[in-house]
Amino acid sequence: MKAKALICDKDQKFALEDVVLSDPGPEDIVIRNLYSGVSVGTEFALVRGKLSWGPYPLCTGYQGVGVVEQAGKDVKGAKVGDKVYFRGNTSMKLADGTSVSGVSGTHCSMVITRVGGSHGAALKPEGAPDDCASMFVMPAVGLFGVDMASPGLGDVVVVYGAGLIGLGVVNACALRGCVVIAVDILDNRLEVARKLGADYVVNGKTQDVGAEVRKVAPNGADAVFESTGIPQCVKPAIELCRGTGTFVWQGNYGAAAFPFEFLPAHGRKLTMYFPCDDGLPPCRRAVIKNMASGALPWHEAISHRVEPKDASALFDRINKNKADDVVGAVIHWS
Repeated sequence: MKAKALICDKDQKFALEDVVLSDPGPEDIVIRNLYSGVSVGTEFALVRGKLSWGPYPLCTGYQGVGVVEQAGKDVKGAKVGDKVYFRGNTSMKLADGTSVSGVSGTHCSMVITRVGGSHGAALKPEGAPDDCASMFVMPAVGLFGVDMASPGLGDVVVVYGAGLIGLGVVNACALRGCVVIAVDILDNRLEVARKLGADYVVNGKTQDVGAEVRKVAPNGADAVFESTGIPQCVKPAIELCRGTGTFVWQGNYGAAAFPFEFLPAHGRKLTMYFPCDDGLPPCRRAVIKNMASGALPWHEAISHRVEPKDASALFDRINKNKADDVVGAVIHWS
């Protein structure tokens, strides 16, 4: 099956390319992509080699929303015409036969996948806007971490890093009745954090984060969600916790080892959580239902909506760290 896909080569150059997808089987559905959501963290960790799921060339993207155009004879749970959300695509090759690492390949005009399972497609809950629902993984990652740590009503929570996962944490904690402090170095992210439920915002570039947190929680926060994925941010985030508090490794810190200072966490007798992935179908469905109800106003997190022809330039800006204006982005395929 022929399609168009956003491809990254070994020189980290991006281009919209003709690709050929593997033929669908009897258990597969063929989806016409409507929107694919961009993960500024994980996708560009793959592009830059911080993480590796396969050799170049790459087709990144692991979330989207589309319409079922074909369904194999053994498919159950979806039919032609249904709107679905999905986490991955089938194998693909360039027009010249070069294999592409689909990681997970959803920045593509067509998607072939299966229904159900841990990472298959599922019917999109009614009422959730397609563009918002296509960027479901990051708030689901945040919800999963919050569910693991279970901060309680009235607990003071610091979300250290207000990227898309951190913004998901902000909203999930706010809905639990926590007092939420969002920390970031970009004001546009902090503005979105307020709209998603943060009670206080702190700019780590211009303010003393520790002093601002102590104004709200003199003994430290009940829980800190380190959501940047930057190893150098771990120690200052731990130091915001109160004694016997909770620390959540909410970011992805890559495959490389990095030094961890034991005593700050040890002296506070912290409980730590290590969420991984997005909480699977229950978390995905929950966040999209929250988008539909308005409990998660995720449209506030989408700063950029681009057509496929403009996606290469956007990805290049992000990859070169020239995109501080980007909070969240989606590609509008059809």
